[in-house]
Amino acid sequence: MNHATFELLFAMLSVATLLGTLFILVARLAYSSQPWAKNTIDGFAPIALPLTAAITTTCMLGSLYFSEVVNYLPCRLCWFQRAMMYPLAIILLVATGLRYSGRPISSRLFQPLVVALATIGALISTYHWFEERFPNLDSGVCDVKVPCSFVWFEQFGFVTLAFMAFTGFLATIVFSTLPKIEPTQEQQ
Repeated sequence: MNHATFELLFAMLSVATLLGTLFILVARLAYSSQPWAKNTIDGFAPIALPLTAAITTTCMLGSLYFSEVVNYLPCRLCWFQRAMMYPLAIILLVATGLRYSGRPISSRLFQPLVVALATIGALISTYHWFEERFPNLDSGVCDVKVPCSFVWFEQFGFVTLAFMAFTGFLATIVFSTLPKIEPTQEQQ
């Protein structure tokens, strides 16, 4: 497969992740008043952690593919986003492994750390996406050689690398703050 195929694949994954995240967010907002929402959240919560680990790991591997294989040079904002996403992928993979090995996860430390990293990353990627649209927003953070307003590719008229990072961060925030419902023996 060539890089254009991977661009399309990752863009489609990003849009699917965004739509799924928005559906879960709507269900969460309607949780106490709508039976469908409660059933949705209760059914989804046990797989939220491994799904979030898969999403952040895919984001991490995708960024490495585009920079190391396709040679899309990351700008400073891309590096800042990576500084949030890479630890998230590792933390969520370890947490998933611990959970399914029967070891308890301390949610008092785990959840605030994950939400903080994802929130900072979401803010950076949102700013980055807007800077791609409006280059005049540049506050001097980016390098002239690799400007943050440069778009390596765009799919569907709005999906760029910064947008893909945003969807990963948003999914992480929404999924990691769901009510804690442990998987049953059948689900493990």
